[in-house]
Amino acid sequence: MFAIILAGGSGSRLWPLSRELYPKQLLNLNSEKSLLQSTFERLNGFIPAENIVSITNIKHTSNVKLQLEHISDKINVLSEPLSKNTAPAIALATKFLQQKDKDPVILVVPSDHLIENNEKFIDTVKKGEKLAEAGYIVTFGIEPNYPETGYGYINIINEPILDGFKVKEFVEKPDSETAQKYIDAKTYFWNSGIFMFKASTMIDEIKKLSPEIFAVMEEFDFSTSERIEYNLFDKMPSISIDYAIMEKSDKIALIKLESDWNDLGSWQSIYDVSKKDAHNNVMIGHVLDENSKNSFVYASSKLVATIGLEDIVLIETEDAILACKKDKTQDVKKIFDTLKKQNDDTHLIHKTVYRPWGFYTVIAQGKGFLSKIIHVNTGQKLSVQSHNHRSEHWVVLSGIAKVVLEGKEHLLTPGHSIDIPLKAIHSLQNPYEEELEIIEIQLGDLLIEDDITRYEDMYGRE
Repeated sequence: MFAIILAGGSGSRLWPLSRELYPKQLLNLNSEKSLLQSTFERLNGFIPAENIVSITNIKHTSNVKLQLEHISDKINVLSEPLSKNTAPAIALATKFLQQKDKDPVILVVPSDHLIENNEKFIDTVKKGEKLAEAGYIVTFGIEPNYPETGYGYINIINEPILDGFKVKEFVEKPDSETAQKYIDAKTYFWNSGIFMFKASTMIDEIKKLSPEIFAVMEEFDFSTSERIEYNLFDKMPSISIDYAIMEKSDKIALIKLESDWNDLGSWQSIYDVSKKDAHNNVMIGHVLDENSKNSFVYASSKLVATIGLEDIVLIETEDAILACKKDKTQDVKKIFDTLKKQNDDTHLIHKTVYRPWGFYTVIAQGKGFLSKIIHVNTGQKLSVQSHNHRSEHWVVLSGIAKVVLEGKEHLLTPGHSIDIPLKAIHSLQNPYEEELEIIEIQLGDLLIEDDITRYEDMYGRE
């Protein structure tokens, strides 16, 4: 068996902890491992690592690779140069896996779901494999236990096929009254977004039902390069696999997912799966509480003191605070979308940003300046790069900095500093055993992360 992990996503519904450049699949929400790492390990329990491909947006590629490299030395990561939704991603990842096996059975899973009963999950997948071998595109449905309005539903024809059922229709997220009707009908399942198929079945359906995707897919040859070229990928329509294939195909079957499942799609859902105290609260981080009930408080960087809250969600990060009623957490996406329209960076990025070489934290920002603390891990180095719009000044706080500036090496110890002029080619490196921390002060008319021209990078970034 082979597998595709869909590792894109913008992180809108778990703002402010999740951001567009650091979405929820990269977060450690319920364990020491991120949701992405947990997903990979779950699959790797019955699928060889080399048979698993993760496909993500180029904005997340370095973080996806970094996280997966911590748990396996056999990883495949495809980078989409822009977001085009799930249908193009699945199409190209399927063609990529055909280079490894002519007609593999492929399991497609999102990277951001919580499943803890791996044994039952594997049993369900094995049942789905029989239907996939028989020529069906298999979807895995969740038997609903309440009228959820945040999920799509799948309606089945109540006539068994092997261990599953023929699918009658996919339906959009309903209002509460319609969701209750679905529950009462007992033929509707929540759409988990997990699929399985033979490569040939999916490609035949794409050719028949979505010829625009098929035509572009045919132009890719992963036997010569794993790169997804922008000029080709830009021709793809932006469409979900549900709209492009699942809702149109007559080869769809459903298997009931017998394991636990939660898509962690809202703060309410994270509250639901978290351990509660005696007053039914979930308190994470440095929280001091008096007499609150049924509430979720998450403190990431400061002391949060709460008194007498009831049915409240309160999320604190370095640069943003969310407070809302617990039953309104689906509306968090509206705040995220508003911030995006206003070009407010708090939808996009945290003050602390993780990179393959370590991380940096923004300290202060104003007109024409930005300051950071940069932490470089042992044995790591930043790319050889230059900037077109800013100069930089570095001061070493701890460790030893090896700075390469216009081909000349400088070793700086704590208290020493160096200027990086506009357009100068430079690199910051830490080949030593001690961790390195510096203060960076940027000066310029355009202070954005994209103002980087890379000439050499040990992590393969461009």
